[in-house]
Amino acid sequence: MSIKEKFFLERDKALLVVIDVQEKLSAAMDEKVLRKLNKNMGVLLEVANELGLPVIVTEQYVKGLGGTLPELREKCGNALFFEKMAFSCCGSDDFARSVRESGRRQVIITGMETHVCVLQTVIDLVDAGYDVHIVRDAVMSRDKRNWETALSAMAAAGAVTTCTESVLFQLLKVAGTDEFKKLSKLVR
Repeated sequence: MSIKEKFFLERDKALLVVIDVQEKLSAAMDEKVLRKLNKNMGVLLEVANELGLPVIVTEQYVKGLGGTLPELREKCGNALFFEKMAFSCCGSDDFARSVRESGRRQVIITGMETHVCVLQTVIDLVDAGYDVHIVRDAVMSRDKRNWETALSAMAAAGAVTTCTESVLFQLLKVAGTDEFKKLSKLVR
């Protein structure tokens, strides 16, 4: 595999995963960071919908943590939703099967908490042979030190750390198209 295959996202190879951005869990987060996270996840969801990337959304123990934040849910389009109890999304057979059956080998990860469900999911996906792109400005933890530690661990495990704008422009590839004109406005 070339270095480009690992680091450059391709719209026909990628899928987006949104991990556990739920009402009660979000209430425990720093409000300013959460607003930025929701903005970036909203951008990624709009990009995925426009470019035809599959989207998978997970929810940890909905009875206790509530559902996905309404402002994100409304942007989820045709996303598949899975409730889970395991911290790693890969602990859900339905999630693992959906990723496998998508035929996509690049997995773009967003969500919370970075040092728990996100970290465990990323390690499982990397271990299973996927190219995982962790969007560092679209994942969060209650404590910034936990967020930083988890990002370091995921990079050491082989995940690519990236940001919302890099994902957008890698998937677009070129300027001047109708898609570029529409989607680049999301990050201005």
